Amino acid sequence: MKLLVTGGAGFIGSAVVRLAVSRGAQVVNLDALTYAACPDNVAPVADSPLYSFAHVDIRDPEALARVFEEVEPDAVLHLAAESHVDRSIDGPGDFITTNIVGTFNLLNAARHYWVSRGRPDTFRFLHVSTDEVFGSLGKEGKFTETTPYDPRSPYSASKASSDHLARAWHETYGLPVLLTNCSNNYGPYHFPEKLIPVVILNAIAGHDIPVYGDGSNVRDWLYVEDHARALLLVLSNGQIGRSYNIGGVNERSNLELVQEICAILDAKRPLGSGSYADQIRFVTDRPGHDARYAIDPARIREELGWSPSVTVSEGLERTVQWYLDNEAWWRPLQQRHGVGRRLGTNV
Repeated sequence: MKLLVTGGAGFIGSAVVRLAVSRGAQVVNLDALTYAACPDNVAPVADSPLYSFAHVDIRDPEALARVFEEVEPDAVLHLAAESHVDRSIDGPGDFITTNIVGTFNLLNAARHYWVSRGRPDTFRFLHVSTDEVFGSLGKEGKFTETTPYDPRSPYSASKASSDHLARAWHETYGLPVLLTNCSNNYGPYHFPEKLIPVVILNAIAGHDIPVYGDGSNVRDWLYVEDHARALLLVLSNGQIGRSYNIGGVNERSNLELVQEICAILDAKRPLGSGSYADQIRFVTDRPGHDARYAIDPARIREELGWSPSVTVSEGLERTVQWYLDNEAWWRPLQQRHGVGRRLGTNV
C-alpha cells in the first residue's frame, strides 16, 4: 500500500509515518515544513526505501495535483494543520487558510485523482481531527460521534469547518472519506510549545511552570503511538463515511498533570532540595478556555477492536525520559518563532 501522509513532519503525523513504514507500507510524507515541523521526527525511517518526502504546502492546489499524479497513492491520511490554540487567538488567519482552504484543496485534488483512476473501491481518504470541535463539557458526560459541534476557539472552529468539508465531499461526490476526532496527544517529538513539553523543559531549566487559571481544566490524554495505531486501523478497517472518536480514557486536570510530571522529574532528576512543583505558577487564563474534554471511544473499541494500551502514568514516564534523553532534538526548536513566549492574550 502507498500512503500519502500530510503533515508527516509534525508530531502526530510523524508517529503515523514511523509506524506505517515499520509495518511495510510505502509512505510519501507531504509537509510544508512550517515552524512546528521537524524533519528529525522521521529520522528513524528516513533512510528506508519505503519513505520519501514531498515539500509541498496544502494551500497550493497546483502542487497538490502534481503530487497525486506522481505518487498515485492508495490512501491519504490528512494530518496537516495549524493546531496551537493560543496561536489561533493571536493570529487566526493561518488557521483559516491551512485548516479550511488547505483541506478544501486536498479534498479537491483527491477527488479529481480518484475520479481519473475510475473511482477505485480500495481508495481511502482519512481526515484527522480533534475533540475540540465539540466544545466544552461539564463535570459529567463524554463526547460521542453524535455530539453536536460547538467550537469555541479559532483553532477548533477551523477544524470543525474542515470536518464538514470532508463529510460534504463524501456525501456529495462519493469520495471514500473516513473521519477521526482525537483527545489531547502527548509523547516523544511533541513540539516544545505544547503543555507537557513546556512543563518538562521549564522545570529542568529552573523556570516558572505556568498553569492557566486555577488548573482545573480537564483533558483526556492519548499517547501518540496509540493514536497512530488507531489511525492505521481506521484506515484499513473503518466503515466509509463514518467517524471514530479516539480517546485515551485518561482524564487529568491540568494541575494534576503538571504535579504528576513534577513528581516524575523529582525521581528521575532530583533537585538538591525541594520539588519541581515549587516552580508552579498560576497565570492569567486563556480566553474562552474550555472546561473539560473527554471522549467515549466505544465505537472504535466495539467495531474495530482498538483500545489505548498506555495509561497516562506510563506515558508520562516514557515522555519525561525521552525529553531528558533528547536535548539535541528539542533545544534548537526552542529558538523558533514564539516558542517560550506567552501567546493567546491578544484579545
